[in-house]
Amino acid sequence: MATQPSGSPPTTDIDLFADETLLDPYESYRTWRDAGPAVWSTRHEVWILSRFDDVKRALADNETYISGKGVGLYGPANEALEGTVIASDPPEHGALRRVLADRMSPRGIRALQPEVEAAANSLVDSIVAKGSFDAMPDLARKFPLMVMADLIGLPGDDHGSLLGWADAGFNTFGPANDRAVSSMPIVGEMFGYIASLDADPSKLREGSMGREIYEASERGELKFEQCGRLMAAYLMAGLDTTISSIANAVWLFGRNPEQWTIARSDPARIPHVYNEILRIESPVQTFRRTLTKDVQLGDALMREGDAVLLLYGSANRDERHWQDPDKFDVRRRSADHLALGFGIHNCAGQGVARLEAHSLLAALARKVERFEVGTPKRHLNNLIRNFDSLPVTLVPAAEMENA
Repeated sequence: MATQPSGSPPTTDIDLFADETLLDPYESYRTWRDAGPAVWSTRHEVWILSRFDDVKRALADNETYISGKGVGLYGPANEALEGTVIASDPPEHGALRRVLADRMSPRGIRALQPEVEAAANSLVDSIVAKGSFDAMPDLARKFPLMVMADLIGLPGDDHGSLLGWADAGFNTFGPANDRAVSSMPIVGEMFGYIASLDADPSKLREGSMGREIYEASERGELKFEQCGRLMAAYLMAGLDTTISSIANAVWLFGRNPEQWTIARSDPARIPHVYNEILRIESPVQTFRRTLTKDVQLGDALMREGDAVLLLYGSANRDERHWQDPDKFDVRRRSADHLALGFGIHNCAGQGVARLEAHSLLAALARKVERFEVGTPKRHLNNLIRNFDSLPVTLVPAAEMENA
């Protein structure tokens, strides 16, 4: 990373990863957007891109803004994920994505639909019966864990540690703060578990996504040492991002009941509804890129080798792109949001994430008239915007009461 910027760019000493910023980052985001297209962070010696057009342009230009040098700010974590889908560049990146391309294709996602929809309906029935509950353990964490553990093919006894591993993994993408450093031993546990799968891939269910990764190695489609790193990337990315979006949906609809009335009035609207949830509360707030050449943005001359943070959460609330961006509006056409990335590094598993969320929202729309949310407790993670607890009481739909 650069030690000081060239020229006279706008600078900031606000710590993007401080507790107070993570709790509510949006005022800082607005400050940076207004300051200029590129702002220099004196704390982390990294460039910040916060406007929609600039973030999207950087994501699209994978030759100038590369991922192979790491997508976080903490060196040990970047080294651990080197060569994974998330932290690689062409041609390696394309080869890695092709391993599971059929699974993640529309046809592959359709094959999962009946089972995922059935699981969503069953879970919603159970929480409606409870009435009052904590949406984090009983809904937002429970559903993605069920789906992803089965999809990857993990033995039933091995599910318990996944949530902690995923949370720790995203923490290590931040700077070398307490959250990142204390999370590394937990990530080490995850890689220890994956090493046991390397030693005996037959532990994974036959026909599962995890088993297919190792079978691709046997066919020569990727190196054996890449299998574990691919597993790690999918274990992390497949959980916390979906957990965040489900929790945010409950929170947003609890705070905006009129939006839930609109959403549940038309099931065909649910994909648009989910896009708006992703836009206004992006699960992943930022990722890093590294420059392969000098780039001039406004008054900022960013040099080859400089690190750049792309703020998805800010871009998705940029007044230059969105009308009234801080308003949650399920009628908004939000499909061009950047919450799931853009270009070659768009989220590889977004088809599964969308299937999970759409199935759950559809089941809730049929069976829940209103969400009454209590006071939540935010969960602080260097990258993921989420909750520790989210008390909620469901008011069932009339047809459920009469069932």
